[in-house]
Amino acid sequence: MLSGAQREFDGDPRRPAGRRMLPSTCSGRPSNGCRGRVSKVFVTERAVPATTSVGRAALDRLLTGPSAAEYAAGLRSQIPAGTTLRGVRVSAGTATVDLSSAFGPAASPPAMPLRIAQVVYTLTQFPAVTGVRFQVNGQGVTVTGGVPVQSPQTRAMYSGYLPAITVQSPVIGEQVTSPVTISGTADVFEAVVSARILDPAGNEIARTFTTASCGTGCRGDYSVTVSYPVPGTEPGTIEVFESSAKNGLPVNVQLIPVTLAP
Repeated sequence: MLSGAQREFDGDPRRPAGRRMLPSTCSGRPSNGCRGRVSKVFVTERAVPATTSVGRAALDRLLTGPSAAEYAAGLRSQIPAGTTLRGVRVSAGTATVDLSSAFGPAASPPAMPLRIAQVVYTLTQFPAVTGVRFQVNGQGVTVTGGVPVQSPQTRAMYSGYLPAITVQSPVIGEQVTSPVTISGTADVFEAVVSARILDPAGNEIARTFTTASCGTGCRGDYSVTVSYPVPGTEPGTIEVFESSAKNGLPVNVQLIPVTLAP
């Protein structure tokens, strides 16, 4: 998401800050869902008070790291704690982001691209931004943490860090009611996306599937609505996955802990 004291975005100033990107890591769950979320960015969302600087608001929320519910679900940020946003300006589709020096220290080879990808994906969700340049303490940088960033960084450069399936709604920790609409993007075999609802004990209480608008080598949007039976408000999990073409088992699993309400 973007930042800046100037008016960087045209459009509805009441728009929420929208989505931000956090890499997820395993938190001890020996499941396909855990394995599928290692070293990938993960979509989450924050709402902010009305502002014309939605980009700044989004990046500010990104820098705060995951919520308690997201942390419990295994999400971590590769952006170092203490990193602050000094400013953002947008010109001709490129956002120049000025971050504090805490952003720059080298990370492990897999971690640094994720750190950059978090910022790039967060900012380029806004139509006014197609690429991101980086500054540290007001100075332009051509390399950060060993990763060349001399040209505007785009989503396409970091597409390998996006999981095969993303879930944009609902988000971790959200309370949902039946029927619930599940939506996101996917690049999976024959574009088939499956979803099921699990009760607190992990038992399946509902299942459905849909097709994304593109698949098998291209990323498309998907949305599906599913009803589920619950006696009252209780914890649950929305599981979105691809069925393996080889053996039918779930792969590319995304687990979204939620509160299920009738």
